[in-house]
Amino acid sequence: MAYWLGVDTGGTFTDFVLLGEGEPRIHKVLSTPSAPEHAILQGIRELGLDSALAAGELRIVHGTTVATNAALEGKGARTVLVTDRGLEDVPLIGRQNRPELYNLTPQVRRTALHDTPVEGLDARLNADGEPLAPLTEADIQEIVSRVSTHKPESVAVSLLFSYLNDEHEERLARALRDAGLAVSLSSQVLPTRGEYERGLATWLNAWLAPRIHQYLNRLSEHTRPAPLAIMQSHGGTVAADQAAGRAVNLLLSGPAGGLSAARRLALDLDRDHLMTFDMGGTSTDVALLDGDIRLTRDGHIGPYPVAVPMVDMHTIGAGGGSLARVDDAGLLHVGPQSAGADPGPACYGRGGQAPTVTDANVVLGRLQPEFALGGSLQLDVEAARAAVARLAEPLGLEPDAAARGIIDLANEHMSQALRVISIQKGFDPADFTLVSFGGAGGLHVCALAENLGMARAVVPVRAGVLSAEGLVYAPRKRELIQALPSAADAAAVDALAAALDRRGRAQLTAEGVANADIHTDISLDLCYQGQSSTLPLDWGGDPEACEQAFHALHERRYGHRLALPVRRVNVRVRCQAAARSPAPAALAGGAGDPAWQARLAELTGPVPVYRREDLAPDQSLTGPALIFEAVGTVYLAPGWRARVHSKGHLLMTRLEQC
Repeated sequence: MAYWLGVDTGGTFTDFVLLGEGEPRIHKVLSTPSAPEHAILQGIRELGLDSALAAGELRIVHGTTVATNAALEGKGARTVLVTDRGLEDVPLIGRQNRPELYNLTPQVRRTALHDTPVEGLDARLNADGEPLAPLTEADIQEIVSRVSTHKPESVAVSLLFSYLNDEHEERLARALRDAGLAVSLSSQVLPTRGEYERGLATWLNAWLAPRIHQYLNRLSEHTRPAPLAIMQSHGGTVAADQAAGRAVNLLLSGPAGGLSAARRLALDLDRDHLMTFDMGGTSTDVALLDGDIRLTRDGHIGPYPVAVPMVDMHTIGAGGGSLARVDDAGLLHVGPQSAGADPGPACYGRGGQAPTVTDANVVLGRLQPEFALGGSLQLDVEAARAAVARLAEPLGLEPDAAARGIIDLANEHMSQALRVISIQKGFDPADFTLVSFGGAGGLHVCALAENLGMARAVVPVRAGVLSAEGLVYAPRKRELIQALPSAADAAAVDALAAALDRRGRAQLTAEGVANADIHTDISLDLCYQGQSSTLPLDWGGDPEACEQAFHALHERRYGHRLALPVRRVNVRVRCQAAARSPAPAALAGGAGDPAWQARLAELTGPVPVYRREDLAPDQSLTGPALIFEAVGTVYLAPGWRARVHSKGHLLMTRLEQC
């Protein structure tokens, strides 16, 4: 392919990074949430890629928020759930976790699950996967008839112990598909123990699949014959024609791109302990890399637990577009509501009236009127100051002080999110480097590092569109998992792993990946007898060595080991092939002189303002300073120094650590 295009759709902007000949090209357009493909096609036109698209010389890798937004907004398809009779209420009962532990009269939060019809089936398997009550043709026809009366767009089938024997689910699926219905099976979506998590993942997949299918069909119609791949939540890509059936695997599609780029950055800098901070217009995503991207099966999207493998990430409603308000008690709040792309912050000049974090940065001078966000969006300083002034009046503050309060409160929200993925999981932030990206991240990175006691930070080159760039570096990948029978020995583990490997390789070769390019990793989920949570360990074929490694890992993670038998719960197989995207050109740089000097509200004396593309390799800057480019601005705070890496990254260090 001549060109690779990463496209990351966010709540405010849609970001583009084009790799090919010469230096990478970057671009931003305002997102079009009602039809995300419109912004994508607009960006392709503005980048002048229509002819490359028509010739099939453009490979597009896309991080989409369609599944995420549909889940959060409750806008999935009409879905029916089929399960065993007597278990119809399990999706609503869940694990009986209560968000308000001591509230004796909690308010029930209605979700789409409350409106989902559930049909029970009499046929049943036992705990070994053997038929306990047979599935007859009469049972199948009755279920098809009952399901059809609801006129669904999609059907989820989740039966007990189908992860050991999928015969009943497959027979039901054939009959339902013959009736013209789309079907998701738990034995394919998540073949593991835990009927609640497995059933919910299957329902989410069925509920979201039609929306993903419709969107990708619309996008593909305009991008053919160019290959289109979609980022999955675990950090690997899948061809668009396979993605619709894997909707539950796309819930963190966009944010996973940033972690792919962060992993590449770790190799550039030879640093394997990174905390990532991705601040966009609507939300902030934080994650931790300890040698590699960390995956979890304990993720959540809104009220729904998501047990499929996904990047271990924490998201909060704090971004550049987060709205600031004063409540009836006179207290200042920032977020989680956002101004979005339309009308956006007041400084966008598109009719927004309420102040946002971006407006506060404009008032403080950290965003200058000469900066054009996204390369073309001019800032309306007077509109930003007027919006913040309206907020300042009931607080009895000057606009500059109110703006400082907005920034401080937003910083505390984001610092707390970083504590969740570090301190609360046993990691000391001081041992890590904070990696900031997203269009708004560079304005807050120094403050967040100081809040967490961190001495080092990095703002990568093209940080404002790093998630889009990371998409083109992501491997083509399949994460496959299968529950093990209770008496599985080493031979049984190897046999199941081999079957999963064949399946993963078949899916990748169907996308055009050469079998020789596919690399396979095998791991096991283990726990002590009686435990429900597991720890993953590489599988080398030796059960005794694996168990000893589990004891050691459990002691490192939790501080103790137990004199109990070790259970092998799941086998995992990762099949992946490295992306062969072109490498970005080396940093050309410039003379490194300031473009001008600016006045910032909180500082005495002028502050130098640098164009990032003019910085020279190995140049050193001392704060306070502003470094700007089309897709982001860095505020180098007093007490910080930055050195320009040979590839253009800003390596930032607190002065007392220099």
